[in-house]
Amino acid sequence: MITLIWIDPRLHTPMYFFLNHLSFVDMFSSSSIAPKMLCDIFVEKKGISFMGCAAQMWFFGLFVATECLLLASMAYDRYVAICKPLLYTLIMSQRVCVQLVVGPYAVGLLSTMTHTVFTFCLPFCGPNSINHFFCDISPLLSLACADTWINKLVLFILAGAIGVLSGLIIMVSYVCILVAVLRIQTAEGRRKAFSTCSSHLAVVSILYGTLFFTYVQPSSSSPLDVNKVISLFYTVVTPMLNPLIYSLRNKEVKNAFSRKFERKSSLIGR
Repeated sequence: MITLIWIDPRLHTPMYFFLNHLSFVDMFSSSSIAPKMLCDIFVEKKGISFMGCAAQMWFFGLFVATECLLLASMAYDRYVAICKPLLYTLIMSQRVCVQLVVGPYAVGLLSTMTHTVFTFCLPFCGPNSINHFFCDISPLLSLACADTWINKLVLFILAGAIGVLSGLIIMVSYVCILVAVLRIQTAEGRRKAFSTCSSHLAVVSILYGTLFFTYVQPSSSSPLDVNKVISLFYTVVTPMLNPLIYSLRNKEVKNAFSRKFERKSSLIGR
């Protein structure tokens, strides 16, 4: 997706600018978890260094928070495209698009720095076996030899703030989109408008459902074993599905891929 968006001039639009960064975030988010997880499957002694655990938590926290806010930026982009089409190029200028991408990275950096510092300043003097397949906050807090209620409160507040803020932006954007689409007279126009949003809605539903279940609910309401299964979705399944959802359900992406593939085939034929 990243390569296709970069090399095809027809995809140099705000929508694909955001999608380019979403693909980048998905790639590095899963890369911070999946390689280590796959290695542990084939070795008897599974372990990670203290600094390696901190790095894994830092990178994953950065990219998962950034992805939530990037999805909110994409929802706003779809709102402007459908509800204010005549002003789209004016509102979604290059400067605004850069701000809507830099903002999520900045908030994600602040969030992951806070969680990592708060977590790894705790004393770990007891068992060192993590009941998880990666260094997540909740299983690490259960190993600390100190009261962790402040850490859990900070986790709830930051995760809730990022989730609620981005969720509200997405919800309000799609309510406005729905109202605008229902005003369209033709069925073909309504179908085309909905098709531009269906991929984004599918990604949002999968990601937000699993993240809210894991991080925003009270920690005592579900066991860690259940959270491990749920977290598998947003660490591995969602980053894998996002490129497929956006490519298979997007006519412009499929056309761009066909053009590049046909051009390459013709060059080989010559």
